Amino acid sequence: MLVDTCVISYIYKGDTRANGYKDLLTGDTLYISFMTVAELYRWPYEKGWGEKKKQQLIMFLKNFVVLPYDDALAWQWAELRGKTCRAQPLPLADSWIAATALRHNMPLVTNNRKDFERIPGLTLLG
Repeated sequence: MLVDTCVISYIYKGDTRANGYKDLLTGDTLYISFMTVAELYRWPYEKGWGEKKKQQLIMFLKNFVVLPYDDALAWQWAELRGKTCRAQPLPLADSWIAATALRHNMPLVTNNRKDFERIPGLTLLG
């Protein structure tokens, strides 16, 4: 299953909201989109982290399999944005994460169901 950035951030920060996902995320290989990595790599710059804390984030992300960009993903994203996001566009990062889940035929574990509910064919968990 693909894990959305919000859930990954709850786990990383030790946020109590992560507890609601513990059973769901135990025992399976967990995947994240390249976009989740980019979103989290923003934190050190936004929050003025030092090198040690930055390295801790990098090590934490090694617990997940990162699904990279490829040409098929770019086409999936383009279709998603072109067809389903005309009236109410998804935020850019969310559209890449949704396209990643669709491209790899994976359910998306998210705490932001309302952001993704209107995407045809996308299975949501959480």
